[in-house]
Amino acid sequence: MKLREHPLLSYRGIPSWPPVWLWTAGQEDKKPKGEVGTLSEVRLSLIEPPNKCFLLIDHEEAVYMGCLLINDLAFCAQIAQLLQGYYGYSIRDIGDIDLSRTL
Repeated sequence: MKLREHPLLSYRGIPSWPPVWLWTAGQEDKKPKGEVGTLSEVRLSLIEPPNKCFLLIDHEEAVYMGCLLINDLAFCAQIAQLLQGYYGYSIRDIGDIDLSRTL
C-alpha cells in the first residue's frame, strides 16, 4: 500500500495526504496544491499529543510547510522517522512509498 493511500494517514477520518502547503519563505507564494516540491525537513510536533508531523518543502524558489495530522501517535512517530530518510525526494515520489509492512 502506498503512503498516500494508507488508512492510518488520517485525522478523524479525513486523509492527511497531501498536506495543505503554507508559504514560509521565498520571493512569491505560488499557492501550490497536491504532491509538489521536494522534501527538505520533517519535524514531529513537540506539543502533546504528538499527532502532527510538519513537512517543509522547496518548490519554485520558495519554501512551504505542510502538516500531517494523524490519529495514531505511534504511526505518526513512525512516519516522521521514515520521512527523515527522504530529504531531497519529491513529494510525489514519497507518496509512492510502499507502506505494506505497517498494516
